[in-house]
Amino acid sequence: MNVSNQALPPLKDPCPCGVGAQFQSCCEPYVTGKEYAPTPEALMRSRYVAFTARYSDYIRETWHSTTRPAEINLASDAAVWLKLTVLHAEGTADDQHGVVEFEAWYGANGRMGCQKERSRFERQDGRWYYVDGQMPEASQTELKVGRNEQCPCGSTQKFKRCCSVKIG
Repeated sequence: MNVSNQALPPLKDPCPCGVGAQFQSCCEPYVTGKEYAPTPEALMRSRYVAFTARYSDYIRETWHSTTRPAEINLASDAAVWLKLTVLHAEGTADDQHGVVEFEAWYGANGRMGCQKERSRFERQDGRWYYVDGQMPEASQTELKVGRNEQCPCGSTQKFKRCCSVKIG
């Protein structure tokens, strides 16, 4: 398996993908190229982790060749990815096509938002690839959260002590 030499930034446990497992036993084998993600959902979760870590090479390498952009540069992306929720997933290790619907919560410039997407995946030569995604109407929603409200990321902390700190 050939994954580029781009260094993966250190990630804290639990894995950012939302499963609750330690990163080393969850998405790390996929984003480091030690293993292929066995299902569309596992690939989607590992791609989310790559977005959180600004790991452009993995995003590019797991994007289907027919829809892959010429260049992917996440270094200048202002978004801080905060939480992933998989709403629906189809596709097993034996299938050729799969679908994953998700919500990804992010913050940028002091504001929070949620991106919703229905992503399509295709398996070629035993490996899953992201093909494309459709965003339903109002797929990007800005969220207004009061400083003393519970943080929408799912922690039990108040927003001012949790994601507000991360998003500036």
